Amino acid sequence: MAYGFMIEMWGDRALFTRPEFSVERMSYDVITPSAARGIIESVFWHPGLLYRIDRIHVLNPIRFTNVRRNEVKSKALGSSLRSAASGTAPLPYINTKEDIQQRASTILTGVHYVVEAHFDMTDKAVEADNPGKFCEMLKRRLRKGQCYSQPYLGTREFPAFVKEWNPNKPVSVCEENRGERDLGFMLYDMDYSDPRNIVPMFYRAVMRDGVIDVAGSEVHR
Repeated sequence: MAYGFMIEMWGDRALFTRPEFSVERMSYDVITPSAARGIIESVFWHPGLLYRIDRIHVLNPIRFTNVRRNEVKSKALGSSLRSAASGTAPLPYINTKEDIQQRASTILTGVHYVVEAHFDMTDKAVEADNPGKFCEMLKRRLRKGQCYSQPYLGTREFPAFVKEWNPNKPVSVCEENRGERDLGFMLYDMDYSDPRNIVPMFYRAVMRDGVIDVAGSEVHR
């Protein structure tokens, strides 16, 4: 049995990076389902449940701005970490003074969403686990502002604010988001079923009167 809920998410800035841009960062027009799932998991996560995003309500107009951000050009390689763990190589590190570089980023400003989601029980749930308990735990943490880690909107320097949305309260969107708007293919999530071959999944995001029906969209691999 799936338990549904609605969560309000907002922040001053957001960056949901498009994977097709390898150097300069360019944000999607709206939050991705995987980013929304990550925000929910930062509030409450348990191996016995799996969150699924149903709909995304875009309350504010979609606005972009350009900034320059300090980043590092190197990456920590998994092979280097495995060699260090086995004792055949020294522990790798990144020297930020040597690897730092400025990159231009096109980010979103003034984002505000209401996300409809539900969770399914997984085979990792034990006999004492039940959907009703998990649903109440999630809602209680939302009401108290509790989280396991700071929720963020795409990148960690853009914090997200979250709270429970009353399902009996209507969701109003701005006039600019009325009508139909095709946002193109967006990242849906990553398929981790095979750890040796992690596959990205995409879906065609169409916003109708400020609402993106994620559950009703076809997912492409």
